[in-house]
Amino acid sequence: MNLISNFLAISPSTTPQTPSNQPSTSQAGNTQKLLQQGIQQTKQGQPQQAIATFEQVLALNRQVNDKETEATALLGIGLNYNNIGQTQKALDAYNRALDNFKAINNRSGQGTVLSNIGEIYRVTGQSQKALEFFNLALLIFKEVRSRSQEANTLNSIGIVYSQLGQKQKALEFFNSALPINRAVGDTGGEANTLNSIGELYKSTGQPQKALESYNLSLSISKKAGNSSQEAVTQGNLAGLYLETGQPQKALEAFNSTLVIFRKTGDRYKEAATLNNIGAVYRATGETQKALDLYNQALSITRTIQNSAGQAIALNNIAGIYLATGQPQKALEFLNQSLPIVQKSGDRAQEATVLNNIGEVYNNIGQPQKALEFYNQALPIVKQVGDTRQSAILLNNIGGVYNNIGQPKRALEFYNQALPIFKQVGDRSQQASTLSNIGVIYAAMGESQKALAFYNQALPILKEVKDISVQATTLSNVGEVYRNLGQQQKALEFYNQALPIRRKVGDLSGEATTLNNIGLVYYTNSQPDKALTFYNQALPIANKIGDASIKAATLGNVGVAYRDSNRPTEAIENLEQAVEITLQVRKGLERANRQQFLDASRGRAIGLIDLLIDQKQPERAYQWVNLTTTADLADYSRLIDAKVANPQAQQAIEKWNQSNQRLESLRQQLQTKFSVELSAQINQLQAEINQQAESISRQFPEVAELFETTPQDVAKLRANIPANTVVVQPVLLTDVTNVPNAIALFVITKDKLTVTKQKLDPALFDQLVTQYRSELTDARFPKRFRANSSKLYDILIRPIEAQIQAANPQQLSIIATGKLRYIPFETLIDSKTGKYLIEKYPVNNLTRLSSRALPQTQKKSAMLALGNPSPGDRRKLAGAEQEVESITPILPGSEAYIGDRATLSNFKNQSLRFPILHLATHGCFQTQGCPDLNMEANTLLFSDRNLNIADAALLGLKNTDLVVLSACQTAVQAKSNGEEFAGMAYLFERAGADSVIASLWLAKDEETKELMIAFYENLKQGKTKGEALRQAKLSLIDKHPLYWSPFILIGDAS
Repeated sequence: MNLISNFLAISPSTTPQTPSNQPSTSQAGNTQKLLQQGIQQTKQGQPQQAIATFEQVLALNRQVNDKETEATALLGIGLNYNNIGQTQKALDAYNRALDNFKAINNRSGQGTVLSNIGEIYRVTGQSQKALEFFNLALLIFKEVRSRSQEANTLNSIGIVYSQLGQKQKALEFFNSALPINRAVGDTGGEANTLNSIGELYKSTGQPQKALESYNLSLSISKKAGNSSQEAVTQGNLAGLYLETGQPQKALEAFNSTLVIFRKTGDRYKEAATLNNIGAVYRATGETQKALDLYNQALSITRTIQNSAGQAIALNNIAGIYLATGQPQKALEFLNQSLPIVQKSGDRAQEATVLNNIGEVYNNIGQPQKALEFYNQALPIVKQVGDTRQSAILLNNIGGVYNNIGQPKRALEFYNQALPIFKQVGDRSQQASTLSNIGVIYAAMGESQKALAFYNQALPILKEVKDISVQATTLSNVGEVYRNLGQQQKALEFYNQALPIRRKVGDLSGEATTLNNIGLVYYTNSQPDKALTFYNQALPIANKIGDASIKAATLGNVGVAYRDSNRPTEAIENLEQAVEITLQVRKGLERANRQQFLDASRGRAIGLIDLLIDQKQPERAYQWVNLTTTADLADYSRLIDAKVANPQAQQAIEKWNQSNQRLESLRQQLQTKFSVELSAQINQLQAEINQQAESISRQFPEVAELFETTPQDVAKLRANIPANTVVVQPVLLTDVTNVPNAIALFVITKDKLTVTKQKLDPALFDQLVTQYRSELTDARFPKRFRANSSKLYDILIRPIEAQIQAANPQQLSIIATGKLRYIPFETLIDSKTGKYLIEKYPVNNLTRLSSRALPQTQKKSAMLALGNPSPGDRRKLAGAEQEVESITPILPGSEAYIGDRATLSNFKNQSLRFPILHLATHGCFQTQGCPDLNMEANTLLFSDRNLNIADAALLGLKNTDLVVLSACQTAVQAKSNGEEFAGMAYLFERAGADSVIASLWLAKDEETKELMIAFYENLKQGKTKGEALRQAKLSLIDKHPLYWSPFILIGDAS
């Protein structure tokens, strides 16, 4: 599917500038001649020469110190600096002029300067400041009864209100100005006001009324012989013709203005008109003609040193390069344009250029950077009150979110943009947004809804003759029909879109449509014909640098080769496609990574599936790990890390300084323990963990440090203990053209095998959900056994021989999704009737990580906290008995019960003990636990609760084991098993080597029995895995509800 985003061409404003008083011509001699010369140069669009002339006037005037002459020359200087976009210099000159007019009490001159200052603030998007100055000017013009200037100022105030979206208020001001213009016979002012009224009607989707106003203005200007005003109106008419799909009429009108400006020698407006004519040619797909005109405009603006005009031309040239597949060249021109508009203070133009830079990054597969620039532009356009451009940015931001796999968020932005486009009457953008909404519904599988939106968009696009977006929408309609299985109908729409895309030079769209045609032939079992279209699309994608299209094309080529029995070429292309996807991920913030990978998981699943079929399990397993985003960041990877982004590197170095300070404090604590030093360490640990979390979310380069690399996979596999077997089930499901299956990887220190089994994903999901429910219900003692055996047959039976051959002393499971929330040890072998735990100790790993590695032997001493609220309804008598029973088992252990079971004591004392045991309430209900006065996802302590989010900030680096004997501490509220790792996993991230946590509400008596047995086994020297296994076996005759909720996560040694 193609989304329509918007690169904004900049057209110089056709709204007329507020006329200023002409400089006085009362002085005699050289000064008067020079003043007249400066005035003529201003009128002829020669700003640099005019400025130089007015500066000569100032120099001559110093001898006589004539305040009026000085003020008049400064007014001329300000006007010309404003014309070339140097607004600060213009403001400086105007303010000096204002001082002079005040000194001689020239109220009319003061009003003129105030009005011109207001105009600068209007154009640069500072609407409230503009209104302030215009209103001051209006009072003066009323006072001195300068009716013509009064009307001009009313017109200017109306323009500000129009820009602020207050159209009715704007119209009231225009309608106040118009009768004054007519009463004083100011035909120029009348034409000016009619132009403003026309612009208002155009912006509110009333083209006929706009046309009437423009034609009336044009008639007045022609009758008065005011060619300059006539040219302005022709330009406004041309803009109307372009918006209403009449490009030929627009060209005629712009060409009329060009003749006038060339005749009058106004090079400033000549360049502006060339830019506008270029925009017409761009809209009609004649990109080379547009480029020629933009380059002419750039040449003129450089000659006359008009920086604002240069910025406009540079921006528009960039738009052509982007449209013709040269994004780096586009970026080059935009990066020249941006500092110019920023220096000028023109906020509206700055927002346009920022939007366009975002658009380039979006096109070259750097969505995070695109968002960064769009989000810089959005507050600016809101500040300046440009509702249309704010809608364009909302549309573009929506496109990025869709591209990174967040369609619902994208829809939110499109639904904000659509009513704005309707309100301002921008039919073309309205259609584009309707088309984009169609894309979202198509991606969500709501084909009929998608078609309904496309069918709303197409007639509008035909009406306004926007053939580029029309082609995109036609291609999108084809995509819906292809997904509905109507291949011939899909082909008809693609074949309508393709020639249009070629005509307008839309290389990205052309590559997409070629790809889609290839998919039709692939679906029709013609892979060779499909390849001919893919191979046409690929060089285009390479040329324009569009990572998304390139990855999609390579993936399609790979699938076609696979089905043509050419596995080597298939693997090569699929690996390239997945590698591009990972390259794009590098530029994404952590918050967006998983959803982005989920949106493009089909290529990775297809590659893994093919590698398994081709007997390449090692390579397949590597891609399993590379294409999984780390849900838990290993902060130790920041130690001495180097990245390219200077800001990110500075943040990493600051983190390293804090971490070194922390290590120094830890060494001091080992020498001599003190509560004060322990508290200091805890505080610093929380700060640096928060710091690490913050920079990993802020900088994509830092987030990338936490991702798995090929070297990680090799290193971690090599460190698996000799007596351990790791099992990792991987679902290969819900991907087009890949049969649904489950891959069971079996990994030992020196061997990796994989077995693939067919699987119905819906039935499997239902089986897992039902089994977990059965495990937590002891009312039916044997009900769980049937589903337990079914899961054994799916998850263990196919790899039973490989596990037995390794004769392991530990079975480690890397489970994802809902499989995290069933205890594998409860699976029953129907042949023997035995649980898996009766064969092996079982532990869970978050992934193949350092937690799987054997740890150095630590002393066994425990810090135990229990029953933190003994005197209220939250009391846990069983937990208190549990702590009192287990603490004496391990020498050197300490218990904190009741009011002493505080979070402060836990943090301060935890550094002294390798084992931490928490027997307390845990609240993991989505709605919280009002009966316990606890919020969702919290653990109860006597002084305050610990939120799950803060568990990862605890400093548990030297902790061997954390035991959480509260209810459901391995799960989290709102979790469906697919996204959240639960509190236990967060404790692991905080540094604990391993965690024991419960999957459901644990029963007091059995929990106490199990924990006593577990610690007795540890005391005898058993590994954590074996100690927990033996403890559970002592309760094996009971329902699994009582003995299986506690799972061991991490190091089992």
